[in-house]
Amino acid sequence: MAAQIMILNGPNLNFLGIREPHIYGHTTLKEIEASCQALADQLGVSISFHQSNMEGELVSLIQSAHGKADAIIINPAGYSFTSIALIDALKIFEGPKIELHISNIHARDELHRHSITSGACTSVICGLGPYGYLAALLAAVQRLGQLPDTIPPALHGLKT
Repeated sequence: MAAQIMILNGPNLNFLGIREPHIYGHTTLKEIEASCQALADQLGVSISFHQSNMEGELVSLIQSAHGKADAIIINPAGYSFTSIALIDALKIFEGPKIELHISNIHARDELHRHSITSGACTSVICGLGPYGYLAALLAAVQRLGQLPDTIPPALHGLKT
Protein backbone atom coordinates (compact mmCIF):
# COMPACT_ATOMS: atom_id res chain seq x y z
CA MET A 1 0.00 0.00 0.00
CA ALA A 2 1.29 3.45 -0.91
CA ALA A 3 2.46 5.66 1.92
CA GLN A 4 0.21 8.57 2.81
CA ILE A 5 2.07 11.79 3.59
CA MET A 6 0.40 14.92 4.92
CA ILE A 7 2.12 18.22 4.09
CA LEU A 8 1.04 21.14 6.28
CA ASN A 9 1.78 24.82 5.81
CA GLY A 10 1.21 27.50 8.42
CA PRO A 11 0.27 31.15 8.35
CA ASN A 12 1.16 33.49 5.51
CA LEU A 13 2.65 30.75 3.34
CA ASN A 14 -0.27 31.30 0.97
CA PHE A 15 1.60 34.51 0.07
CA LEU A 16 4.84 32.80 -0.97
CA GLY A 17 6.19 34.38 -4.13
CA ILE A 18 4.91 37.78 -2.98
CA ARG A 19 5.88 37.99 0.69
CA GLU A 20 9.50 38.99 1.35
CA PRO A 21 10.94 37.37 -1.80
CA HIS A 22 14.46 38.30 -0.61
CA ILE A 23 13.93 35.74 2.20
CA TYR A 24 11.45 33.22 0.75
CA GLY A 25 12.05 33.51 -3.00
CA HIS A 26 9.60 33.88 -5.86
CA THR A 27 8.13 30.36 -5.90
CA THR A 28 4.45 30.20 -4.97
CA LEU A 29 2.86 27.63 -2.68
CA LYS A 30 0.87 26.29 -5.66
CA GLU A 31 4.15 25.69 -7.51
CA ILE A 32 5.58 23.91 -4.46
CA GLU A 33 2.46 21.76 -4.25
CA ALA A 34 2.75 20.85 -7.95
CA SER A 35 6.42 19.87 -7.50
CA CYS A 36 5.57 17.79 -4.42
CA GLN A 37 2.78 16.03 -6.31
CA ALA A 38 5.08 15.28 -9.25
CA LEU A 39 7.71 13.80 -6.92
CA ALA A 40 5.06 11.86 -4.96
CA ASP A 41 3.88 10.34 -8.24
CA GLN A 42 7.46 9.27 -9.06
CA LEU A 43 7.88 7.82 -5.57
CA GLY A 44 4.55 6.00 -5.65
CA VAL A 45 3.17 7.74 -2.56
CA SER A 46 0.06 9.82 -1.92
CA ILE A 47 0.17 13.31 -0.49
CA SER A 48 -2.37 15.68 0.94
CA PHE A 49 -1.29 19.31 0.89
CA HIS A 50 -2.83 21.92 3.20
CA GLN A 51 -2.31 25.53 4.23
CA SER A 52 -3.99 27.37 7.06
CA ASN A 53 -3.54 30.67 8.80
CA MET A 54 -5.38 29.29 11.84
CA GLU A 55 -3.54 27.40 14.56
CA GLY A 56 -6.59 25.34 15.56
CA GLU A 57 -7.12 24.16 12.00
CA LEU A 58 -3.51 22.97 11.81
CA VAL A 59 -3.97 21.13 15.13
CA SER A 60 -7.12 19.46 13.73
CA LEU A 61 -5.26 18.42 10.57
CA ILE A 62 -2.45 16.89 12.62
CA GLN A 63 -5.00 15.03 14.73
CA SER A 64 -6.78 13.82 11.58
CA ALA A 65 -3.49 12.27 10.42
CA HIS A 66 -3.59 9.82 13.33
CA GLY A 67 -4.28 6.38 11.86
CA LYS A 68 -4.51 7.75 8.30
CA ALA A 69 -1.17 9.29 7.35
CA ASP A 70 2.19 7.56 7.59
CA ALA A 71 4.26 10.76 7.88
CA ILE A 72 3.79 14.50 8.35
CA ILE A 73 5.83 17.26 6.78
CA ILE A 74 5.10 20.59 8.43
CA ASN A 75 6.18 24.15 7.80
CA PRO A 76 4.64 25.75 10.89
CA ALA A 77 5.82 29.19 9.75
CA GLY A 78 5.18 31.77 12.50
CA TYR A 79 3.68 29.12 14.79
CA SER A 80 7.16 27.54 15.00
CA PHE A 81 8.04 30.13 17.60
CA THR A 82 4.82 30.28 19.63
CA SER A 83 2.59 27.22 19.44
CA ILE A 84 2.40 24.83 22.37
CA ALA A 85 -0.81 23.49 20.76
CA LEU A 86 1.10 22.35 17.65
CA ILE A 87 3.77 20.74 19.84
CA ASP A 88 1.14 18.77 21.76
CA ALA A 89 -0.62 17.67 18.56
CA LEU A 90 2.65 16.61 16.91
CA LYS A 91 3.56 14.52 19.96
CA ILE A 92 0.39 12.44 19.42
CA PHE A 93 1.39 11.45 15.88
CA GLU A 94 3.65 8.38 15.94
CA GLY A 95 5.09 8.40 12.41
CA PRO A 96 7.94 10.48 11.04
CA LYS A 97 7.40 14.23 11.45
CA ILE A 98 9.64 16.50 9.43
CA GLU A 99 9.67 20.21 10.23
CA LEU A 100 10.62 22.38 7.29
CA HIS A 101 11.61 26.02 6.88
CA ILE A 102 12.29 27.70 3.56
CA SER A 103 14.81 30.08 5.10
CA ASN A 104 17.71 29.23 7.38
CA ILE A 105 16.02 30.21 10.62
CA HIS A 106 19.35 29.96 12.46
CA ALA A 107 20.68 32.87 10.42
CA ARG A 108 17.59 35.03 10.93
CA ASP A 109 16.81 37.70 13.48
CA GLU A 110 16.38 36.73 17.14
CA LEU A 111 12.58 36.45 16.82
CA HIS A 112 12.82 33.88 13.99
CA ARG A 113 15.81 31.90 15.22
CA HIS A 114 14.48 29.26 17.62
CA SER A 115 11.67 26.90 16.66
CA ILE A 116 9.94 25.42 19.70
CA THR A 117 8.02 22.94 17.53
CA SER A 118 11.26 21.27 16.37
CA GLY A 119 11.51 19.27 19.57
CA ALA A 120 8.30 17.42 18.70
CA CYS A 121 9.60 16.44 15.24
CA THR A 122 11.79 13.62 14.00
CA SER A 123 13.96 15.94 11.93
CA VAL A 124 14.28 19.51 10.68
CA ILE A 125 15.17 20.85 7.25
CA CYS A 126 15.87 24.55 6.82
CA GLY A 127 17.52 26.92 4.41
CA LEU A 128 17.03 24.93 1.21
CA GLY A 129 14.34 27.25 -0.14
CA PRO A 130 11.37 25.58 -1.84
CA TYR A 131 13.59 22.57 -2.62
CA GLY A 132 13.34 21.76 1.09
CA TYR A 133 9.84 20.39 0.46
CA LEU A 134 11.23 17.86 -2.02
CA ALA A 135 14.06 16.93 0.34
CA ALA A 136 11.52 16.47 3.14
CA LEU A 137 9.33 14.27 0.93
CA LEU A 138 12.30 12.08 -0.02
CA ALA A 139 13.37 11.89 3.62
CA ALA A 140 9.87 10.92 4.79
CA VAL A 141 9.57 8.15 2.20
CA GLN A 142 13.10 6.92 3.01
CA ARG A 143 12.27 6.84 6.75
CA LEU A 144 9.18 4.79 5.94
CA GLY A 145 11.38 2.35 4.00
CA GLN A 146 9.38 2.89 0.81
CA LEU A 147 11.80 4.47 -1.65
CA PRO A 148 11.28 2.67 -4.96
CA ASP A 149 14.13 0.77 -6.58
CA THR A 150 14.04 3.26 -9.47
CA ILE A 151 15.49 5.92 -7.16
CA PRO A 152 19.32 6.02 -7.37
CA PRO A 153 20.88 3.94 -4.57
CA ALA A 154 22.72 6.97 -3.15
CA LEU A 155 19.36 8.60 -2.35
CA HIS A 156 18.28 5.62 -0.27
CA GLY A 157 20.64 6.96 2.39
CA LEU A 158 22.19 5.36 5.36
CA LYS A 159 20.23 3.24 7.79
CA THR A 160 18.78 5.14 10.76
